[in-house]
This record gives sequence, structure tokens and C-alpha cells, in this order.
Amino acid sequence: MQAAAGAPLTDGGRRRAGVLLAVAAAVLAADQLTKILAVALLDPGRAVPVIGELVQLRLIRNPGAAFSLATNLTPVLTVVALVVVLAILAVSRRVANTPWAVALGAVLGGALGTLTDRMFRMPGPFRGHVVDFVELPNWPVFNVADSAIVAGAVVVAVLSVRGIPHDGARRREVVPT
Repeated sequence: MQAAAGAPLTDGGRRRAGVLLAVAAAVLAADQLTKILAVALLDPGRAVPVIGELVQLRLIRNPGAAFSLATNLTPVLTVVALVVVLAILAVSRRVANTPWAVALGAVLGGALGTLTDRMFRMPGPFRGHVVDFVELPNWPVFNVADSAIVAGAVVVAVLSVRGIPHDGARRREVVPT
């Protein structure tokens, strides 16, 4: 379709902030619900096979970042999660591309899941330990928030490499002179 002036139609100027926020809310809800169930139903450290040894459930509380790195920097990790949340919210009003909205929504939901643990779980605000419970062979134990952050980041990387802008702007063709 072409606009009257010959320019291609975008999507009518509609922004995808609603999609981004809906994905974030769904990820946050799934993350917190699964953590509540894990804490209620799993014995700490004891593996429960789901698919043999390929997928197991094992409840741990992680004070650090992914791969249990930076275990002494829990307050710093909390601030980093807060900065990620604020940065995505700042960009959210300009997102006009659905894949970008879904990807950023996944990262936002995951960051909010981690931030929720850091703020409201023991041992206390800014020092809370993240609940992890999914275990794969030769991989650290993780949760829904971790999965969403990684999946969202992969999609962001693919969109970036392909040159697809988050705001719907068209790439300019460089015409040799």
C-alpha cells in the first residue's frame, strides 16, 4: 500500500507500548507464580526429575547474577535491574515495531521479576535472593525471568543486526553521487 504522497504506509503511527507492557506483565506474572509454586512445593537443593536428568526442578536462592556471579554485589545488581526497567520504559513510547515490542517486553518482564525478588525476598530490600528452580545438564539453575531476558536479548540482537529500527523509522538508502 502507498500513502497519497507515494510514501509507504507504516502502521498508521500506532505505537506498540501496549504490546510491550502486556508481554512484560505476562512474563512477570508467570515468573512470580512459578517462583511461588517452587518455594511451596520444592525442597531446597533436592532435584525433582521432570524429563529424566535432562530437565529437573531444584530450588536454590541466588544472591548473585546469572551463573551465580557477583554474589557479594546484590545491591548493585538491584540497581542495574532498576536501570534496565527505567530505560525500557523510557523507550517504550517510541516502539513502533511489534517484534521489538515483544522482545523489550520480555526483557522488561524478566528484569521486573528479578527486581521483585531483590526487593521483597529475604534477606531484605536491595539484598533479596532470586529464586531459581529449573536445572538443565551443565547449566546453572535458572527461572522464567532469566529465560525471558535471554530470549528477549537474542531477539533484540537479531533485530539490531538486521537493521530493523525499534521506532519504525525507515533506513535511508545511500545513493552514490
